[in-house]
Amino acid sequence: MTIALDHTPSTRADGPLHRVEAWLDARGKGAWIAAMVLGFILFWPIGLALLAYMIWSKRMFNSSCGHARHRHAGAGALHRHHRSARAAMRPSGNSAFDAYKAETLSRLVEEQEQFEAFLERLRAAKDKQEFDAFMTERAEAARSRHADWTEASSAEDGAADTGDDAPEAPEAKA
Repeated sequence: MTIALDHTPSTRADGPLHRVEAWLDARGKGAWIAAMVLGFILFWPIGLALLAYMIWSKRMFNSSCGHARHRHAGAGALHRHHRSARAAMRPSGNSAFDAYKAETLSRLVEEQEQFEAFLERLRAAKDKQEFDAFMTERAEAARSRHADWTEASSAEDGAADTGDDAPEAPEAKA
């Protein structure tokens, strides 16, 4: 048996803390910082609590805490951008201009594709160059380790050939 709960979040400000939060949000990040400094001055746990809340709610690190009118203006700007993009694609009524616009847009799209392909080749060449440098360094390190090893083993062999490690023979009496 499944129980479904119909929970709709409240959209109105409940209580004085929500009103203070909305008031500070309306004034931006500077108001939050000023409230935090005042909280530290009046009673340090209040300032610490405000700092923790600002970090926890990410008000300290993003710009969405800004003015409410900026949020609404941003949505309006986005709407205006979409409206102007639609208007740019509509025919103007002047066939010569429309042909020029279509030709220019197709040329710009082609140039953009060519530029993106160029950037991809450039990234690939840079990656290959870095990989080749890494492999060269790795091979040189392996060669130097091998040279050190052969030098050390030949030094050991040379010491064995001179008889430095061999026990001395007793002297014969005449």
